[in-house]
Amino acid sequence: MNMSMTSLKENVMTHIDREPNIEVQLLNSFTYKGEGGNPAGVVLDADRFSTEQKQQIAKAAAFPETAFVSNSDVADYKLEFFTPNKQIAHCGHATVAAFSYLSQIGKITKKFAVKETIDGNRDIILEDGYAYIEQIPQYFKDIEGDDVLTVMNSLSLELNDLAEGFLPKISNTGVSFLIIPLNSNKALAANKTDLEAIKAISDKYDLIGFYAFTTDPIDKSHSVTTRMFAPRYGINEESATGMAAGNLSAYLFEHMDFKCDKIIIEQGFFMPVPSKSEIIVTLSVQDGRLVKLMAGGVAMSDNSKFVNIG
Repeated sequence: MNMSMTSLKENVMTHIDREPNIEVQLLNSFTYKGEGGNPAGVVLDADRFSTEQKQQIAKAAAFPETAFVSNSDVADYKLEFFTPNKQIAHCGHATVAAFSYLSQIGKITKKFAVKETIDGNRDIILEDGYAYIEQIPQYFKDIEGDDVLTVMNSLSLELNDLAEGFLPKISNTGVSFLIIPLNSNKALAANKTDLEAIKAISDKYDLIGFYAFTTDPIDKSHSVTTRMFAPRYGINEESATGMAAGNLSAYLFEHMDFKCDKIIIEQGFFMPVPSKSEIIVTLSVQDGRLVKLMAGGVAMSDNSKFVNIG
């Protein structure tokens, strides 16, 4: 989202001292060298809120995503995720935020945990300050030929900006992103995006958003560098996206011969106001087939804020 951390905090602060006050804990997920990352809200004891109220809280908090933590009969906790304008099935950075916070306050004390979501349970690993979220490869899908040019134009790019021999492809490891392989960081850095066109393609193919990348990371200890655009969910650009990182890792394994057990993804480096992020994805392979991914990183606590939905 093209919004500084300061402006995000100011937006939330405008709601303080108005009743009823609802506490939203702020964490920055997938931080890089102790800085940057992606802000996520975490609301505990969320059983008391209706779906409509959760959406109102997420809108008032104005973070890219807010995680609502409730009791669960089938997992350690139930997590529901809301952007400012819509509920989504999964959110990597908000899951990292929620389980890191639960660990920090002593509500989770074990290494292996499970989250319940609206479409099933997912494993969580908490280790050495990192939180990792399970993703299961589902499918890849091509987009229609005429839409490829529309996609590139929406990013102010041309077809020859694609990596040679590759086209945009939908990847799904729980939710769908359009993976867009580019041939240069100059193309990745292009800032003129047609958000309405991105939204239209996202609506057509039921995508969370676009995930563009190159294999020329700024930090050479990383595998790729990326950008994510999701105006369909009220996110112009996001600095770290755990679910997209899993989708990209599946794509890299299957289509770009990244036959490895770990992929390190950087994001947020090319935002107009950079918020550098690092996402670590581990890959589980059986008989040459990718069967599971765990996307994770570090989440650092910030102040708790209060919002009003009255």
